Amino acid sequence: MSKQLSVFLENKAGRLSSVTKALGEARINIRALSIADTSDFGILRLIVNDPNRAYQILKDAGFTVSETEVIAVRVQDTPGGLATVLEQMSDANLNIEYLYAFLGTSEDDALVIFKVEDIKKARIAFKEKGIQFLEEQELYQL
Repeated sequence: MSKQLSVFLENKAGRLSSVTKALGEARINIRALSIADTSDFGILRLIVNDPNRAYQILKDAGFTVSETEVIAVRVQDTPGGLATVLEQMSDANLNIEYLYAFLGTSEDDALVIFKVEDIKKARIAFKEKGIQFLEEQELYQL
């Protein structure tokens, strides 16, 4: 299980810049991010190299921030690679709340961050089905 930070942001110029500046000044490295928005606000989801410290830095800077457990999965970077993993997840009756992806550490893979209803069930299913997921420190050190 890995920690993802979710930051509530008003849809105002400079809010995203303020988050990244605060993290950058603290030498926190962003590994992956996703933004979901509405007309009034957005939710910035972050994977960082030091989530506990980043959480405190953002809180101290006045941001509304929360931690969520997610799971990072290594997916073959080929046509249908994600479909194979999603099919196996469906077979295991795992409900996906959301996901986002980024390039992996080699030409052959991509990494997908999944928020699922039951992380423990997902880890067990992934092991049974041979789906490679990253341990917390492995993800943070990419």
